[in-house]
Amino acid sequence: MNIAILGSTGSIGTQALDVAARFPERINVVALAANTNVDKLAEQARTFKVKHVAVGDEQSYQKLTKASLPVGTQTGYGLSALEELAALDGVDVVLNALVGARGLRISYTALSQGKRLALANKESLVVGGDLLMPLARAASRPDALLPVDSEHSALFQCLLGENTAELDALWLTASGGPFRGQSRAELETVTRADALAHPTWLMGPKITIDSATLMNKGLEVIEAHHLFAVPYEQLRVVVHPQSCIHSMAAYKDGSIKAHLGVTDMRIPIQYALSYPERWEAPAEPLELTELFDLSFEAPDLTTFGCLALALEAGRSGGTAPAVLNAANEVAVAAFLDDACGFLDIERVVATVLEKHTPEAVTSLEQLEAVDEWARTAATGTLEKL
Repeated sequence: MNIAILGSTGSIGTQALDVAARFPERINVVALAANTNVDKLAEQARTFKVKHVAVGDEQSYQKLTKASLPVGTQTGYGLSALEELAALDGVDVVLNALVGARGLRISYTALSQGKRLALANKESLVVGGDLLMPLARAASRPDALLPVDSEHSALFQCLLGENTAELDALWLTASGGPFRGQSRAELETVTRADALAHPTWLMGPKITIDSATLMNKGLEVIEAHHLFAVPYEQLRVVVHPQSCIHSMAAYKDGSIKAHLGVTDMRIPIQYALSYPERWEAPAEPLELTELFDLSFEAPDLTTFGCLALALEAGRSGGTAPAVLNAANEVAVAAFLDDACGFLDIERVVATVLEKHTPEAVTSLEQLEAVDEWARTAATGTLEKL
């Protein structure tokens, strides 16, 4: 299996390479891409003898041209270079682990070229699910698009062999993040360091902040709606602090299928690569006798308003989720730069959504224009805070 890993220096990308290193007879890494971490990208290229690499911008590319790379390595930069990697002849699987809406074109390219898309870039479906899922369904094979998110990988497995017409609900579990149980007054004063201290998962900074606001769970609901063609009234969120049940499918006869496992992202990454096979576990298995407590509670939509905004945008449909995502990306970046407060993320997203009238999704170009508008509106909103 020849794979391209786009976003190779981030959390998902490095763990995917760990999986590849464990199965060299099964996985051949042929292409890697990163944003600006040139040193780490070059090290990865040397380790896996990769001949195709790309970075996000021209400044990083200049550094890449001076890096020690395998002889004959082809290099590039920018979105067009990433699209070329996603369309490479001989690539069987494209693992899209890019951060943010820029991953949409990569997902579109991979599916258009008949590659298996292992999708860790949830924004692709949040923003462009109306465009991507018809491509995936047209491929007429179950592995055209396989989710890498732990929750969606869990749901995919809970749905195997089942008739979705017999579903009662899909339950997405949430850890609750580092601020579970806190009031809005307490959230007004939390810091960047507080928000990055996730209680159960080790992830990149952007998704960690999204987990703290519960925006991440809202994005995952929109993603699940597209992935599994399930209406929003059948998609539910439950806070499960232990994070060992990754998601559940409830059926009309009262049965519930739950997917359990340790909190290790290498497991869903590996499954997206090995499907329909199951390879040897990359982590120690869950010890059931040590599960002394499994608790569940309803999410607090008043305190964590980002989840409520995401659910509303999902139900509105069309271009509303693209606006939600773009405004959130701008606000989270500002928070990570200490340029706004934690609850300002929600305020920015709400303000930008109020200014937008959703339209039916028609093209990538339309979504990119909407994304640009929402980012400009979010930046303007931040300046007024």
